[in-house]
Amino acid sequence: MTTEQKIPVVAKNILFPFILITSLFALWGFANDITNPMVAAFKRILELNNTQASWVQAAFYGGYFTMALPAAYVVKKFSYKVGILVGLALYAVGALMFYPAAAMENYLFFLLALYVLTFGLAFLETTANPYILAMGAEETATLRLNLAQAFNPLGALSGLFVAQFFILGALQSDDMAEDGSYIYETLSESAKAAVKTSDLMVIRNPYVGLGLFVIFMFVVIAMVKMPEGKTENQVGLRESIKRIFKKERFVGGMLTQMFYVGAQIMCWTYIYQYAENIGINNRDAVNYAYAALVIFLISRFLCTYLMKFINSGKLLMMLSILAIVFCAGTIFIQGEVGLYSLVMVSFCMSLMFPTIYGIALTGLGDDAKSASAFLVMAIVGGAFMPMLQGLILDIGGAGYDDVRILGVPEVNFSFILPMLCFFVVAFYGHRAYKKYGLE
Repeated sequence: MTTEQKIPVVAKNILFPFILITSLFALWGFANDITNPMVAAFKRILELNNTQASWVQAAFYGGYFTMALPAAYVVKKFSYKVGILVGLALYAVGALMFYPAAAMENYLFFLLALYVLTFGLAFLETTANPYILAMGAEETATLRLNLAQAFNPLGALSGLFVAQFFILGALQSDDMAEDGSYIYETLSESAKAAVKTSDLMVIRNPYVGLGLFVIFMFVVIAMVKMPEGKTENQVGLRESIKRIFKKERFVGGMLTQMFYVGAQIMCWTYIYQYAENIGINNRDAVNYAYAALVIFLISRFLCTYLMKFINSGKLLMMLSILAIVFCAGTIFIQGEVGLYSLVMVSFCMSLMFPTIYGIALTGLGDDAKSASAFLVMAIVGGAFMPMLQGLILDIGGAGYDDVRILGVPEVNFSFILPMLCFFVVAFYGHRAYKKYGLE
């Protein structure tokens, strides 16, 4: 017991590389949360229905699925540092593609830009997560990953800040008349075209600025000597994949991660639609998204501390059950109290991604590099599940209260999808606690 207490989470001699890689967690958190409000923004500007607008998330999270395995190959063949540099390069290219997308005023080009941007995020997450796990003893690996992931919400908060004050706050298409209707919908075609051009430029600028900052990060990391040579490549990727898919804990973790990410993205994307249905516009709805992220951040540090005393699988199960309760409140409690319940789901989600990740990769050794790719591919849950929720929202039309299901508006009922996802997470937590015996 005394020996275990002396095992450091991060050794002093690798503290700087740990800080540098941890900064990347904030960087992709920024990209995630500057993009979530864009579903509602593009819907308004380009006059899309909910399903069409949800393609923003399909493009964003689809990039993870596409590029995760190539990222694992690069990391396995070369090094973590090479994987990170490739990721930053793709991230920058995708962000800078917003410039021609806005000039062409083409929704598909915007989707392509997001798709390429997340090629970079796939490389970064496939590389950074196992790298953090490898930066110390296996006994403290899950705790170390939770610590690094705790900085992800800081980037997310920054992304929301930019979205609120530099995008949503400047969109003319979001202006409302005194009666609460959107002025943009009453304009002539020529006036609409002028507003559309202006608003797409507003969306463009932060992404271009982000691309330039990512280039700066690329230069900094390229110049720093990282404590790693080439990764071990004695066994090919194909053999590694065969081994990991024989591990029930890994396969279960991959499927659970897909459902968890889908639940997270649905809760954070459609908070704007939920708020709009009770009379809160997008600019003000960002404040509820802020609250969700602050709660998420506080909970991450709290749960990281609790993991020193509570089995990680058991804590995962308990938080999943609590998330199911809050989802039920979101569905059946109408008005602002229901919105508060939706915000509180974030308290439960804070622990889930890194804990599922850590449990799934435990004991895989060098195979963790290829296994990590499949866990990143599981992020595809964030691509298709919001589309399913969008389909529910479009049942009666493009509005959010066109039909009633179980006595509540369809926007309320749509949160049955994340509720079902949390049942899957709870089962995996119970499995990890009872069968895998992880501490």
